[in-house]
Amino acid sequence: MILVRNRQLLLSGNKFWLLIFSAVLIASCSPKVNTGVTKPVKEIPPVVKAEKPVKRFTEADISVLIPFKLNQINLETATKAQLDRSDMAIDFYQGVKLGIDSAASLGLNFKLNVFDSRDDNSQLSVLLKKGSLKNSNLIIGPVFPDGIKYITNYAIANDLAIVSPLAATKPSDFNNPKLISIVNNIDQHGVKIADYIAEHYQSNNAIVVLINPKKTADEQFAAPIRNQFKAKYPSFIVQEFTSAYAFETRMVKGKRYAVVICSSEMSFVKPSIDKLFKLKNLKTADYDINLFGHPNWMKQTYNIDQLQGLNTIISASYKIDYKSTAVINFIKKYRAQFNFEPSEYSYKGFDIGFYFGKLLAKHGADYLDYLTKEKYKGLHNSFEFGFNSQYGYFNKDLMLVQYKNLSLNTVE
Repeated sequence: MILVRNRQLLLSGNKFWLLIFSAVLIASCSPKVNTGVTKPVKEIPPVVKAEKPVKRFTEADISVLIPFKLNQINLETATKAQLDRSDMAIDFYQGVKLGIDSAASLGLNFKLNVFDSRDDNSQLSVLLKKGSLKNSNLIIGPVFPDGIKYITNYAIANDLAIVSPLAATKPSDFNNPKLISIVNNIDQHGVKIADYIAEHYQSNNAIVVLINPKKTADEQFAAPIRNQFKAKYPSFIVQEFTSAYAFETRMVKGKRYAVVICSSEMSFVKPSIDKLFKLKNLKTADYDINLFGHPNWMKQTYNIDQLQGLNTIISASYKIDYKSTAVINFIKKYRAQFNFEPSEYSYKGFDIGFYFGKLLAKHGADYLDYLTKEKYKGLHNSFEFGFNSQYGYFNKDLMLVQYKNLSLNTVE
């Protein structure tokens, strides 16, 4: 059961958003001496120490830190951008609450404390000084890396587990052994692509090509791919070019090309895809080109015919199957409770709330001992956690999706 204190504010149109700032529950033996004479032995009953009864775990304390930024919103003058930012926070919270509600059906009570972090470290400082988070079995948030860094020392000093729910930052940037990172970082995406290419291509007739404009974001994706081939698959030829046009001048007929566009800058990606598609369809050349893209392409739109023609594959940490029974039921439940359609952040929040709520209900305060043992296939995310003693728990689950039949289909 989850007990909360609700407060509703009208932020735009007829939409009521559920805002909560704090929620209140939810044997020893006698020695034997051989004297040579058999005598009856008087048995001394063993002394049994009375054990203190183990305190039953009946309530989980969960704190959620979300940037509602209510202090910045004037309902009469708020811009759409300001309201959209609040939408993200509210949708995420509503998903978390629905997930915890679902986990509560397993028999555990939950005390849910929800705070407006305002995306402001001074606000976090107030919460820490008040001791508002000290009794938490789990803290979800802050959602941005700067906030997570700010409370890291406090969390370590007070032995608190923190879920980083939305940031794709490398866990090593925080050095918190009780940090739980949900979103895959860019290194994981690069390694996933490299491993797939090495498994499905032969080094004697294939060339790996990185189209890398060398901007900081591009290099962040290129580096783990390059390093993985160098360390694990040294027999592969890996070439780098700053553009598809430079790549064209070095192409060799008869080779199979695995081309990775390392950028997510649409003004660069669109002409690059166009060029590769034309090269693959040159009747006089017959080049075998297959494309691999940046994970940010999941939220971008490119020519679907060209992507399919290039057999394009990208890595993804999430994918919603709107045909699945679980997703359909979630949508119905979300509509019934909040009167609106769930957004991407609603799904993210639900998966986090339900997974950790269920883990707490099943294992109590020792739930972290089971984090690396219990996998979860969610509506939006799936979880399979690894552990590093320096920077904590990280989600290893990562899929590959391919453009096929006018949609994205899971490869593995």
